[in-house]
Amino acid sequence: MIDLSSPISLKNSFLFPLQNSASRREILMGGLLLLIPILGWLLNLGHRIVMVHKMQHEMNPWPSWNNWSELLKHGFITWLGMVYYYSPAVVLFLLGYSLNNDWLYVLSFIFFLLATIAIPGYMTNYCRNYDRHEILNPYKALRRMIQGGKGYWKAWSIALLALFISLFGFLIFGIGFLFTSVWFWQVAGYSFAVTFTHVHKLQQS
Repeated sequence: MIDLSSPISLKNSFLFPLQNSASRREILMGGLLLLIPILGWLLNLGHRIVMVHKMQHEMNPWPSWNNWSELLKHGFITWLGMVYYYSPAVVLFLLGYSLNNDWLYVLSFIFFLLATIAIPGYMTNYCRNYDRHEILNPYKALRRMIQGGKGYWKAWSIALLALFISLFGFLIFGIGFLFTSVWFWQVAGYSFAVTFTHVHKLQQS
C-alpha cells in the first residue's frame, strides 16, 4: 500500500517509481511497450490511470500490467479527453493560419496552455472512480485545478523537472528515453494523486 497522506515532496515523487523491484519492472515493461506505435502509448496511459486508481483506494499499485483490455480502455478514454481539450487550440491555430491572423494564434496558445494545465486535474479525478464526467466537463476540470491550490502547482513543478530529467534518456542510445519517459509519467501521476488526496480529505473533514 502506498501512503498518499504525506506532504508532496520532490524526493518522494522521484523515488516513487523506483522504490522496489516490482515498480522497476513496471517501468521496464512500459518502456518496452512504447516500441509498439500508438498502442504502446495508450497502454502506458491506461497503466498510469489504473495505478493511480489503486493508490487512491489504498491498494498496492503494482502490478498493474495485468488487465490489458482495461488498460487500453482507460488509455483510449483519457486520450479522447486530451483530444477534446486541445481541439479548440488546434481549430484556432488552423484558422489563424488560413486567415493569417496573429490574434488567433495568441488565442490558440492561451487555449493550449489552459488545456495543458487542466488535464492533470481531470485525469487524476477520473482515476478515483473512473467517472467520465470528470473528463467531459472543462469547467469542472478548471475548478479541480483551483481546488488543488498550491499543491497543484507544486505537483506541476515536480512533473516539469521530471520531464526535463527524462530527456537525458536520449543520451542512452536514444532508446533510454522510452524508460525515462515512463518514469516521468509515474512521477507526475503520483504527485497529482498526493495533491488531490489531500483535497478530498479536506472536503470530507
